[in-house]
Amino acid sequence: MCATHPRRWNRFAALCAHRTPSQSICLPHSDSQVGSSGQETGALSAHGVCSVLISLAARTASLFMCGSSGQWCRPARRALCPASPSAAVLVKCLLVSACDSVALAMCAGEENWVDSRTIYVGHREPPPGAEAYIPQRHPDNRIVSSKYTFWNFIPKNLFEQFRRIANFYFLIIFLVQLIIDTPTSPVTSGLPLFFVITVTAIKQGYEDWLRHKADNAMNQCPVHFIQHGKLVRKQSRKLRVGDIVMVKEDETFPCDLIFLSSSRGDGTCHVTTASLDGESSHKTHYAVQDTKGFHTEEDIDGLHATIECEQPQPDLYKFVGRINVYSDRSDPVVRPLGSENLLLRGATLKNTEKVFGVAIYTGMETKMALNYQSKSQKRSAVEKSMNVFLIVYLCILISKALINTVLKYVWQSEPFRDEPWYNQKTESERQRNLLLRALTDFLAFMVLFNYIIPVSMYVTVEMQKFLGSYFITWDEEMFDEDTGEGPLVNTSDLNEELGQVEYIFTDKTGTLTENNMEFKECCIEGHVYVPHAVCNGQVLPGAAGIDMIDSSPGPGAREREELFFRALCLCHTIQVKDDDDVDGPRKSPDGGKSCVYISSSPDEVALVEGVQRLGFTYLRLKDGYMEILNRENGVERFELLEILSFDSVRRRMSVIVKSITGEIYLFCKGADSSIFPRVIEGKVDQIRARVERNAVEGLRTLCVAYKRLTPEDYEGICTLLQAAKVALQDREKKLAEAYEQIEKDLILLGATAVEDRLQEKAADTIEALQKAGIKVWVLTGDKMETAAATCYACRLFRRGTQLLELTTKRLEEQSLHDVLFELSKTVLRHSGSLTRDNFSGLSADLQDFGLIIDGAALSLVMKPREDGSGGNYRELFLEICRNCSAVLCCRMAPLQKAQIVKLIKLSKEHPITLAIGDGANDVSMILEAHVGIGVIGKEGRQAARNSDYAVPKFKHLKKMLLVHGHFYYIRISELVQYFFYKNVCFIFPQFLYQFFCGFSQQTLYDTAYLTLYNISFTSLPILLYSLMEQHVSIDTLRREPSLYRDIAKNALLRWRVFIYWTLLGVFDALVFFFGAYFMFENTTVTSNGQIVTTNTHMIFGNWTFGTLVFTVMVFTVTLKLALDTHYWTWINHFVIWGSLLFYVVFSLLWGGIIWPFLSYQRMYYVFIQMLSSGPAWLVIILLVTVSLLPDVLKKVLCRQLWPSATERIQSTNLRASVAAGTERPLLKDLLPRPRRR
Repeated sequence: MCATHPRRWNRFAALCAHRTPSQSICLPHSDSQVGSSGQETGALSAHGVCSVLISLAARTASLFMCGSSGQWCRPARRALCPASPSAAVLVKCLLVSACDSVALAMCAGEENWVDSRTIYVGHREPPPGAEAYIPQRHPDNRIVSSKYTFWNFIPKNLFEQFRRIANFYFLIIFLVQLIIDTPTSPVTSGLPLFFVITVTAIKQGYEDWLRHKADNAMNQCPVHFIQHGKLVRKQSRKLRVGDIVMVKEDETFPCDLIFLSSSRGDGTCHVTTASLDGESSHKTHYAVQDTKGFHTEEDIDGLHATIECEQPQPDLYKFVGRINVYSDRSDPVVRPLGSENLLLRGATLKNTEKVFGVAIYTGMETKMALNYQSKSQKRSAVEKSMNVFLIVYLCILISKALINTVLKYVWQSEPFRDEPWYNQKTESERQRNLLLRALTDFLAFMVLFNYIIPVSMYVTVEMQKFLGSYFITWDEEMFDEDTGEGPLVNTSDLNEELGQVEYIFTDKTGTLTENNMEFKECCIEGHVYVPHAVCNGQVLPGAAGIDMIDSSPGPGAREREELFFRALCLCHTIQVKDDDDVDGPRKSPDGGKSCVYISSSPDEVALVEGVQRLGFTYLRLKDGYMEILNRENGVERFELLEILSFDSVRRRMSVIVKSITGEIYLFCKGADSSIFPRVIEGKVDQIRARVERNAVEGLRTLCVAYKRLTPEDYEGICTLLQAAKVALQDREKKLAEAYEQIEKDLILLGATAVEDRLQEKAADTIEALQKAGIKVWVLTGDKMETAAATCYACRLFRRGTQLLELTTKRLEEQSLHDVLFELSKTVLRHSGSLTRDNFSGLSADLQDFGLIIDGAALSLVMKPREDGSGGNYRELFLEICRNCSAVLCCRMAPLQKAQIVKLIKLSKEHPITLAIGDGANDVSMILEAHVGIGVIGKEGRQAARNSDYAVPKFKHLKKMLLVHGHFYYIRISELVQYFFYKNVCFIFPQFLYQFFCGFSQQTLYDTAYLTLYNISFTSLPILLYSLMEQHVSIDTLRREPSLYRDIAKNALLRWRVFIYWTLLGVFDALVFFFGAYFMFENTTVTSNGQIVTTNTHMIFGNWTFGTLVFTVMVFTVTLKLALDTHYWTWINHFVIWGSLLFYVVFSLLWGGIIWPFLSYQRMYYVFIQMLSSGPAWLVIILLVTVSLLPDVLKKVLCRQLWPSATERIQSTNLRASVAAGTERPLLKDLLPRPRRR
């Protein structure tokens, strides 16, 4: 750390006085970085110490005094001490770092503080007079997606697994068995726990090994970078921030790069980001304006520039930075950098020979690596119920242990009662403290009864969810042939939650509609223009020009028309698709000009294609000029000066262009609510009327306006925009403020109307969901009339629906308080309480209400009142919504969509919510809802990436919920209840047995049976059941959506059902135990005439009694599962009967052989002896029958007297199946067929 060169010390002193707080001090590692030699030594002098302390004080003061200016203070450049430094450099460095740490900690909360980094392109120092060169440390380019290493796998994996409550509980039980004298062997708890931990560790270890392999392949990939004007090849992991990299066509970018130049003359390149966000379309990126002309290695190597940018963050679509390009001039050229200049690691270069870029984020700081982190975990209602039940059984376990401990000491307190001779304690144990002895006995009983907590339930549930998710992805009916896409499962933890949805919040454009826009008409100054007939987007031969549907526009109309059409041709961000590396128009078959347009917004493509049919064709953007073809086939060129990009808050976009004649125009297009308030001239009333008429017909409308700019106006705009663009802090906010100042005083030109067709079967899907008792809300940014027309088209609103409006227009006439109370009285007077139980989507005896609310009104509802209370209006609003069959929220901003979802999710009923959308503006509500579903649409894959599930079309939501959700909820609910039931059957006889053995903690079952009951004898049948059970057919669920209501509100995991299963387990346990007990009391029953004692009767011992109880139990719990199975295949038969056969074979082998590794042979010949008794067979059959009788009676009586809708359908289907002789499906019908894409 000790720096010994004068030049190095001078630079360090300068750094202390001049560096920004975001820059870190790091001394160079080698002499080659400073280019000096020589060595000086010295001692730490008083002068040096005083000098550095004074400078530190001054620096600290400057840091604290800079807050109000918005920039960090930069004192004049000076040395902190004499040029010949001493060994005090180390101390000075430490003091400077300490001072900065305190100052930065104090200033970190300041509004103007910027957390950024400075990068030196090519590791070159800036020219003299520029900023001091500050070498910085950044991670190398290694990607580490793996979780473990060879050395930390075992401890880290064990730590993670034992954070789960169930695993930690069994670990404690196992340790207790090791510490104290317990009635069961530690193997009985340790072996199942070891099995669960080992299986999980192997699975996680294998997955991590695959990640290691992928990381090594990625890190060793060769990369070309420039060094001293030449191309050098090295491994990807050796790249550093600041390196200049060359990437060729079809290669993947090795790190996050700032795009400097490309082989294309216009300084652009095309990339695909399929590995990042799944989008296969080509995206256009732009090189830095001042470097795009550097095409050779020598040119790039001579570049002197620094880049200031934000610290790494995971948002793939956001980047803020600026580049300072140094030349012979004294001041550097400063250019803003945005996401369009950033080439992301993982993206692939397309249609471009090569590009040059400088590395700014490497390794684990790249956006791809930062996105490895998973989204916050969502927990399903079933998982929450399972944890509650677990706590209940834990309380039962503690109660059992406490009762037995107390009764043991009560029993021993009676005269002449002591522990049996075979359970006597030593003298030291007898003299132990009574409390300590009681605690030991309590723990021993806890160990004895601990099997009531199912050790393998969590593993089985995880396997069921993981394997079950494949049935969704394999579903060929949810595969869309047009897009070649199928359903995606991003998380398998919420499969069962799909069967509990009560509210669906859906986007409109691209979700309910096709997002396939078609230009219908335009209105210019109140006059309507319609293009001629169009077939598949092409003008029909012989048809050209415009149809007028109203009176002649009058004089001057042609000039206004052409200005309007030019505005549509210029105000967009469309790229013209390359065809054989040639930009621009292509000849169509009819001899006209046609182009293939690419844009992230289908609206823009529809408008440009529509205006093409009206006589104006957009050709290309080349060398900063936009070219259009006018009606006279003349090419017009406009210089593109500025683009004011669209955002969902402003709801508009603008361009500033300059014509060849020097006229400067600002063209603006956007929503009517965004344009009309900024207009000062134009036929607003006529155009507004036409816009509203088109909206009522369900057409998407946009308004177009413009204004002319003087050179002075444009110069002021440039200054304003440049200041906002180069800002590193709050750039988006400053740009929005700048746009507000620029986009005003406009002249209204006209409006457009575009049709977005409803998706196939969208109306049928919504109707089915409403019949299932699910409330559907539409959340959209469109205007009210357009959205309402779509709601009528998709049958969300019906002809008899009474619409209630809570909109800005109404609030102008009445106060929010009056409107809410009026709406509340209306719905309560006519419909009473419209709950899920009586809601059917179309009720004959109740008035059907629909609510329409816009974003501005919602803001007022959500806004806290002046007295600080914000809940009154919200509760009133929620009460109105509860009594409406459908709700339409229009003019919604993305965050407002999330607010709506959160408001419903946190209401007092706590309903399960689902949000579905296709665009980036839907991500917030998708993340907020209990279940988020993304539609793989035309607006990118951001929604699909951030969702829990993804579907190709909205219509697939019907099967996702009504079939898959229905099945998985029933399967997982049965699995959970069955696990607790079979463990009650298992442990309750053990509890009863203590009353007959003096509470001596004697176990009823053999150690092998204790160990294998949950992990071998009874685990596989329930796992298969939870994967394949279909209580009704798929066609029935699709045909009868109302069956979804039978499982609503966690119906199968309510306390009533839970208590039934628990009591059923207690009843069966009583039958097992006392049935076997009475058999043993009756000596005539136990005599078999083969083994004769002195009393001529065979005396069964303790292990025979326990084996008999265990045998009846295994057969009962397995056959109960068989009784509950409705969907039989040969796989079910194989697993269920195979499990019983496995138990019998295991018992024969376990008791038929003397195992030399066992210290006891208490089970030798027990099972064979029991089966040799004919009465024992009779008792087994009798007890199994009696145990299953209550379940059979319940099924019969309930189906006859109080059948549910599902049971009525089951009976109908059974009769039809018997009458038709329908056969069960074969295995080939259950497994997926290969999908052809």
